[in-house]
Amino acid sequence: MSEHLSMSKLNPSASTDQYLTAAFYKFVSLPDYKVLQVPILEACLKHGIKGTLLLAEEGINGTIAGLPENIQVLLAFLREHPLFENRFADLDHKESFATEHPFYRMKVKLKKEIVTLGVPSVSPTKQVGTYVKPEDWNALISDPDVVLIDTRNAYEVDIGTFKGAIDPKTSTFREFPEYVAANFDKTKHKKVAMFCTGGIRCEKASSYMMDQGFEEVFHLQGGILKYLETVPEAQSMWQGECFVFDQRVGVKHNLVVGEYDQCYACRHPLSPTEMQSTQYTTGISCPYCYDKISEDKRASLTERQKQVILAKKRGEKHIGEKQKK
Repeated sequence: MSEHLSMSKLNPSASTDQYLTAAFYKFVSLPDYKVLQVPILEACLKHGIKGTLLLAEEGINGTIAGLPENIQVLLAFLREHPLFENRFADLDHKESFATEHPFYRMKVKLKKEIVTLGVPSVSPTKQVGTYVKPEDWNALISDPDVVLIDTRNAYEVDIGTFKGAIDPKTSTFREFPEYVAANFDKTKHKKVAMFCTGGIRCEKASSYMMDQGFEEVFHLQGGILKYLETVPEAQSMWQGECFVFDQRVGVKHNLVVGEYDQCYACRHPLSPTEMQSTQYTTGISCPYCYDKISEDKRASLTERQKQVILAKKRGEKHIGEKQKK
């Protein structure tokens, strides 16, 4: 069986329907995860759902989108079908809406980990830090004895984070163990709190730190997305937008689509001001990659953008074209 199953429709819908995006994950023992790949993909395709789901022996993780009634059917399938033996019965999810479909295709991938830390001995099913509800988060991170860590990648932190949070400046989650070893001491840092987009990295990061001997480890339940959905903006300690891995790029309080776009060449999020730069050319370069792109790469991107423009003139959607928000 292929490690990656994918089917797609090349033209995302441009209707005014409200598409429901559901993000979820669950750490749970799935020794039969390879067998589950096809039935899950088929159920998604049957109901016109697109997005990406990851399956591994340690659980499931992903974000999908579709018409609200179809998403509810798919979630019920995961929670109730005998095939899953009640392992997803308490699967929690976060919702947001968009007027255009945020994904181009449906993919179900098989992985070694649903979030890659690279430390096989670490498992949130064995031990995990203390969950902190969004409504209790402000009080925790206001404690001067608490060290607050943003466990996301540097480009995500660039567009928004919690006031007072430490940015590890990592490019992948695999770098987190090395960062902890170099910067933290369990005898000095008694209280550690961490957060990420949806909560999944923090479950694993908190499990890792506890494995390293840190005793008081806390993490934001449901992640930034749940916080932005739950905590009123007037009481919020969040600054900026939250990067999301779909066509929305960033969301604000109440999960409203933000102002950021994304460079096609390097995938770095871009503010409206950065898109006014002379180094920004749609589909080709931005201030973060302008001096790093080879001439061959630039030529390839230029040709691709030309095809996008020609497709638009024909009234067609070029595959991979960035959708308007």
